[in-house]
Amino acid sequence: MVKKVIVTTRLERLKEYLRVLKSIKSHDLRRFNEDPLVHGAAERYLQLAIECVLDIGNHLIADRNLRKPGTYAEIFEILAENQIISEKLLKELEGMAAFRNILVHDYVRLDRERVYQLIQTRLKYIEQLARVYAELLNR
Repeated sequence: MVKKVIVTTRLERLKEYLRVLKSIKSHDLRRFNEDPLVHGAAERYLQLAIECVLDIGNHLIADRNLRKPGTYAEIFEILAENQIISEKLLKELEGMAAFRNILVHDYVRLDRERVYQLIQTRLKYIEQLARVYAELLNR
């Protein structure tokens, strides 16, 4: 049985992280690049948002006794294999787990413009995944 409190807590945090990222989204690229508070917050909150969806996905996988992921990226693949998320959403989430690893471990090579573009164009897919997770709680 999915521990609703675990998923609910992470979804609430995710909502908070996405709210901050959406406020950062309103900045133009020049401000984003020049203001260390803006790009620093973007990097951290993006990392936390990705970690939330990975944690919840991993929790669902364990709860349903699905095959154990060997990498973070496999979490989304396993969810798609088991029709928890669509193949289309899987395609949109591709690279998110790898990008989380860059944010955490390879921050020296981090490309601010890539962070900016990801926030501008891909937050909606994290939100979509959050809705899928929320719907699973209500079943």
